[in-house]
Amino acid sequence: MYKLYTLKNGLKVVTEKNEWVNSVSVGIMIKNGSRNESEELNGISHFIEHMMFKGTEKRSSKEIAEVIENVGGQINAYTSKEATCYYTKTLYTHLDLSLEVLSDMMFNSTFSEEELEKEKKVVIEEINMSDDTPEDVLYDLNSKVSYGDHSLGAPILGTIEKVSSFTREELKKYISEKYTPYNSVISVCGKFDENELEELVNKYFSNWNCNEKYSPKYEKVEIIPNSGVVEKNIEQLHISLGLKGLPSEDERTYSLALLCNILGGGASSILFQKVREELGLCYTIYCYPQNFEGSGLINIYAGLGKNYGEEALQVISREVKKFSKNKISEEELKMAKEKIKGSYILGRESTSSKMFSNAKTILFRNKIYREKEVIDKINNITLDEINIVLEETFGKGIINSSYVGKNINYEKLNSVLF
Repeated sequence: MYKLYTLKNGLKVVTEKNEWVNSVSVGIMIKNGSRNESEELNGISHFIEHMMFKGTEKRSSKEIAEVIENVGGQINAYTSKEATCYYTKTLYTHLDLSLEVLSDMMFNSTFSEEELEKEKKVVIEEINMSDDTPEDVLYDLNSKVSYGDHSLGAPILGTIEKVSSFTREELKKYISEKYTPYNSVISVCGKFDENELEELVNKYFSNWNCNEKYSPKYEKVEIIPNSGVVEKNIEQLHISLGLKGLPSEDERTYSLALLCNILGGGASSILFQKVREELGLCYTIYCYPQNFEGSGLINIYAGLGKNYGEEALQVISREVKKFSKNKISEEELKMAKEKIKGSYILGRESTSSKMFSNAKTILFRNKIYREKEVIDKINNITLDEINIVLEETFGKGIINSSYVGKNINYEKLNSVLF
């Protein structure tokens, strides 16, 4: 059962109780990510995420990890383009501890100069590791190709140069401006006593105040027709093709997810069957949507043999055109609905996944989608609606391309697409 309320300081709290489990997941999600950063501060949101674990006025970095792990729990965080989330998962008996530790990190982190310089080395190694991973390089390249100089095109991790330059004063100033109760939500899912939870949230978070009611508003952003290449001495050719998607606020994103599933959502999908099973040109190929506020992007990813680029692109281009022209049949729609409903329900079986989902919908849509509502939305998708979405997205064709590999003749590859 869901419950949603707002503290006097503007902080939203969303809870979902489940008496059939013995765990509780707690998250603090802030509407702040790499999209909120200036060019000079690119990567600072992710760096702050790291620094929140480096010590508070009462705990060392080790003690932050120990206090949760010593009771069999987990503590972690992530940064995306539009949000940052700090979270725990423990036995339900440790709810108080989880909320206390997270509040301690949020409000009492010291950001010592010594830890700051050490963590710069850690994040730089994370950037180096990402640079050694072709799929990560391709994701950042595709973002840059699709959004250019807009902050959506910037890497979440930032660059070595930018990370090396961050100062304690910049971090503290950024937090005071971007970390406010008005653009944050506490999400709790699992087993708990509702009265106890409300008391604990008030105890640890009611004094969170800020000077201004900051809540970011994101503008509409169009995808750029473009192409990009990163040369790496690797055996495979990694390809990402960009198409027009739907922004996250569009209610038809379920229809788009369904279309992506039909084209490239699994081993039975069109692209998997054509490119891998029939022709043997790749090991991995899939299609997925990226939904941001004010912008949407569809990506087709393939990891190919380095000599199979042209042939694979010919097939992918042909299948995308055929997919958008032939429309979706009643039988295809019925099967796709069952797939996406199954994926949605299975994905919500853990308290953590529910906690993340609830936090995100409250933070970005200011409402909760109950499981039945989502299932009903999927069931109510009509052939007319899905074919309109098909025309608005896949019907516009492939807009841009990104390649990572060795000795890439991208002009020759692009000639197949454009």
